[in-house]
Amino acid sequence: MDMTNDKKRPLPKIGVLALMLEAYEPIFPGITAQQTAYVREVLASLKDAAVFSFDALALNRADIERMTAEYNRKGLDGILILLCSYSQGQYLVRAMQDNRLPLALALIQPDETVGDDFEELELTVNQGIHGSQDNANALLRAGIPCACFAGSRFDGTLNAFVADFAAAAQTVRHMKNMRIGIIGKLAGMGDVVTDDMAVYRKLGPEFIYDSIGTVTKYVEQVSQDEIDARVQLERKLFDVDPNMPGERHAYAVRLYLGLKRYVEENGYAGYTAHFEEFGADGRYTQLPLLAASNLLAEGYGYAAEGDASCAAMVAAMDTLCGMANFSEMYMMDLKRDAILLCHAGEGNWRTCRKEKKPFLMDRVFNEGGLSNPPTPIFAPAAGRASLISIVHLGGERFRLVVSHGTLPEQPVLRKIDMPYIFFQPDSGAATLAQRWLTAGGTHHETVVYGEHRVRIRLFAQLLGIEYLEL
Repeated sequence: MDMTNDKKRPLPKIGVLALMLEAYEPIFPGITAQQTAYVREVLASLKDAAVFSFDALALNRADIERMTAEYNRKGLDGILILLCSYSQGQYLVRAMQDNRLPLALALIQPDETVGDDFEELELTVNQGIHGSQDNANALLRAGIPCACFAGSRFDGTLNAFVADFAAAAQTVRHMKNMRIGIIGKLAGMGDVVTDDMAVYRKLGPEFIYDSIGTVTKYVEQVSQDEIDARVQLERKLFDVDPNMPGERHAYAVRLYLGLKRYVEENGYAGYTAHFEEFGADGRYTQLPLLAASNLLAEGYGYAAEGDASCAAMVAAMDTLCGMANFSEMYMMDLKRDAILLCHAGEGNWRTCRKEKKPFLMDRVFNEGGLSNPPTPIFAPAAGRASLISIVHLGGERFRLVVSHGTLPEQPVLRKIDMPYIFFQPDSGAATLAQRWLTAGGTHHETVVYGEHRVRIRLFAQLLGIEYLEL
C-alpha cells in the first residue's frame, strides 16, 4: 500500500527575517541590494521545503518588530532568521517576546571559503557568524527557544534542516488549533489521565467530551447509498473475507461513515473511544474497529480507551512525518530482540506492505459482548520506524519519550487476528523496555514510519517540552 494518507498537506508557510546592519550601506553602496538578491537565491533553493514570505532585509529594530508582527498577523507557521552581516542581538529581543511563532536561525554564508583576494566587502557579507552568535545568545538569555543550524547551503544539509524545521513548526501550529473528541474513558487506566488545561496551555489540543448519543446521531444520518458506494470501494481496497455476511460489512461501514461525519462536522483532528460505551449503549451490534482503521488511514488521530493525549500525538505525527499509527507494546520477544505491538484490532492499513492487500476479516471478538467486527489484518513493510509517547510529568511539564528502530520482515502469526508489528529498537528490546519504565512512557504509543529523528526532536524543542531518546 502507499505510505500516504488521503489528506493533502500544504507546504508550511515560513516568514524570513534577513538581518543586516543599515550602517553598512553608506560604507558599501549597493550592499543592501546585493544581500537581498543573495537571500532570494537561498530561498529559491529551498522552495521544496516551504512557502516563504520575504520582501526586504530587516535593517534595524523597527524593521524587525514590524516584520515579525506582520508574520504573526498572517498566521504563518514559523520564522527563519538569516544573518546577512552583523546585526545587534538586542534589537531582536522585543519582537521575539511578542512573537508567537516557532523560530529557527540558520548560519550560512554567500561564500564557503576565504578567498585570497577578499576585501572588506567580502568579509562583511560573510560575517554572519558573529551576528548569529550575538542574536542566539540574546534569545537564549531571554528564554526564547530557537532551533539553530550552521553549515553549507549547497550540500543538502540546509535544505534538510529547513524542511524539518518547517514541518515541526507547522505541526506545532496544528497542535495549537487541534480539537480531539472523547467518547468515554476506561476507569482506572492511570497513564491516560492528565490535566486537560495543562495540555491546552502547553501543547495546544482542546479535549471535548461527547456522549455516545452524539455519535449515534451521526451514524443514523448515513444513507444506504453512501454505504453501498463505500462497500464497493472497500472490496477493491481489501481482500474481503468470503465468509463475511454482507450486512455485517455494511454495518461496519455505517459506523465508519458516521464517525467520519462526527470528526469532520466538529472540526476534530482525531478522536478516542472506549469500546465499552458501544457495548453498554444497547443500540450497537459491533465495535467500530473498521471505522478506527479507516480514519487512521485517512490521517486522523486515534487512540483507544479515552487516551486523548495519544490521539492528539497520532494526529500531530501524521502532520510531521506524513504517516502515523496507534498501537501498544504487547510482549517482549527476547529471541528476536523485538517488541510485539498490537491492540484490539485498530490499525492504519495504509502502512500495509505493498505486495499484499489488507485482509478484511469476519473476526470473532468477544470484547464488548457484540457480534464479529470486520477487522483489517495486515503487517507493515520492513524499514525504519519510531515509537513515541507523550508523558505528563505534572503541572505544565511534559516529556516526549522516543525510541528509534527497525521493522524487520514481519513473522507470520497464524492465529493472531489483528494487525501487529514487530519493532526492533536500536537499543535492544529488554533495554528499551527497562528505559521506557524508568522514563514513565505510557502503554499507548504512536508509531511513525521512516527516519524522522531530527524533526521529531525539533518538534519537542519548539513545543518547549523535554525530549528523551531511549
